[in-house]
Amino acid sequence: MSGHQISYFEASARKRISGLVDADSFTEFCPPELRITSPHLALLDTPLAFDDGVIVGNATLSGHTVMIAAQEGRFYGGSVGEVHGAKICGLLAKALSERPAAVLLLADSGGVRLHEANAGLIALSEIVRAVLQVQAAGIPVFALVGGSCGAFGGMGIVARLCAEVVMSEQGRLGLSGPEVIETVKGVDEFDSRDRALVWRVTGGKLRRTLGEATLLVDDLIPAFRLAAIQLIEQYQLNPLAADDLNTLLTAQKTLVNRGARFDRARDGKEIWQEIFSEPGRISEMTVAEFNRQAGVPA
Repeated sequence: MSGHQISYFEASARKRISGLVDADSFTEFCPPELRITSPHLALLDTPLAFDDGVIVGNATLSGHTVMIAAQEGRFYGGSVGEVHGAKICGLLAKALSERPAAVLLLADSGGVRLHEANAGLIALSEIVRAVLQVQAAGIPVFALVGGSCGAFGGMGIVARLCAEVVMSEQGRLGLSGPEVIETVKGVDEFDSRDRALVWRVTGGKLRRTLGEATLLVDDLIPAFRLAAIQLIEQYQLNPLAADDLNTLLTAQKTLVNRGARFDRARDGKEIWQEIFSEPGRISEMTVAEFNRQAGVPA
């Protein structure tokens, strides 16, 4: 596979970083050789990772200084535990003092690590607060969602708090994951084995249709890189402003109206029927064609 055709979905967290940033520019904080691992997993005698499933550091992107946190979905589903969350929070705290052009959050997580439930919940709440603090300081945080685990649970909330959410069609975004919904409500409510249904409900095309993803890109690392560069340059021309009450009230009104419009929809197909001239072709549309028909930037 050539360097220009590397699937973001299939790549590891480290491969995503290396393909996103300028060559040889990434410096990792808390690297594996420091052996900073989860104390909770050790007590349970379960497998450890020396990066605890998240890589953090700084780099340049088309010459712009950025900070990056990339979750590894292959380690306990990219779940957030005490150390995992502390690394992300530490990165965001460092962003406040060093003021990069942006913070890139490469989300690939099902949410809280069940082995560390309370510690994971606390960590996620601290990440939420840190993201809001960084953006209140005028530093945009961009969520890049295209990994095999998507962004669910607390990480779904974190992603939606970011200034921009870049997704591929293969990416998924939501609160409760398909397996969780099926476990709690039964297969008649949501069949997690129906992969087409899963992507129609949580996938990038529907999330972009609803405005929850601000950009939809191809499942290629260079496509995510280009989107991040464009966003950084956009925010340099129009710096991030803190949300005021009127902005929040407008956003709330939009959500209320959307809820009323689609309150009976149980599948993305029902939403697309109201928006697209050829809703039956959504699954086969390229990203460029989808963006054209949706009236959004490619």
